[in-house]
Amino acid sequence: MHDEDRLRRFRLGTARRLRENTTSAEQRLWRELDRVPLLRTHFRRQAPIGPYVVDFVCLRERLVIEVDGPSHTEPEASQRDNERTLWLEREGYRVLRFWNQEVYENVGGVLDTIYAALYGSLTVEPGAPPPPASEEL
Repeated sequence: MHDEDRLRRFRLGTARRLRENTTSAEQRLWRELDRVPLLRTHFRRQAPIGPYVVDFVCLRERLVIEVDGPSHTEPEASQRDNERTLWLEREGYRVLRFWNQEVYENVGGVLDTIYAALYGSLTVEPGAPPPPASEEL
């Protein structure tokens, strides 16, 4: 077996284990994500991307959502999160991070932020053509 195959199987196994052991904040956001309209796409949870497994991702829109708990405030975890975000951004992903408390206390605001990241604004209807570019003089 090639090393690449082993790594792929490891990442898939890790993603499966994480899906089976999601935090209550991740479960809540997963249930609520249905309120965000998506056209011809969807979110995946605990999805492997490169060397990482992300909490949620919309692959078509290249949007990653991470839900962080108290352990992410520790310096080592914070550094790992920063490295992970930089790697994902270099690969063309946008990364949104929310604290567990935000999901519990303001899930509507979290969903609004996700919607705005997907469509550019809270006032844009999904699937609507973009507004015409203003001409500069």
